[in-house]
Amino acid sequence: MNVSQIFTKFKFANLLKNVFFWITVSFLVWIVFFDSFSFFEHQTINKEIDKLEERKHYYESEIERDRNSIKGLKNGDATEKYAREKYYMKRANEDIFIIEFDTLAQ
Repeated sequence: MNVSQIFTKFKFANLLKNVFFWITVSFLVWIVFFDSFSFFEHQTINKEIDKLEERKHYYESEIERDRNSIKGLKNGDATEKYAREKYYMKRANEDIFIIEFDTLAQ
């Protein structure tokens, strides 16, 4: 059996002989796998964009929380309470005793 006879048996034989088909296939393979903006590169970039958007939402919520804390500290009494609790500040005529509990088992 001849090669041309084998090709004539199959319906897609004309397609395999077509030059434009092979050019299109090679173009698609090039675009999907080898190009600098290939399909796989786009997937990687999209994953990175998703991570960055998640981080953006996290930092926006943190900024909002800090804004609310700053609004609360505008009051003089709240500022004094915060300074006493976080930085152990005191007035001139008082003493502060810090009691730390030992968390290790004896």
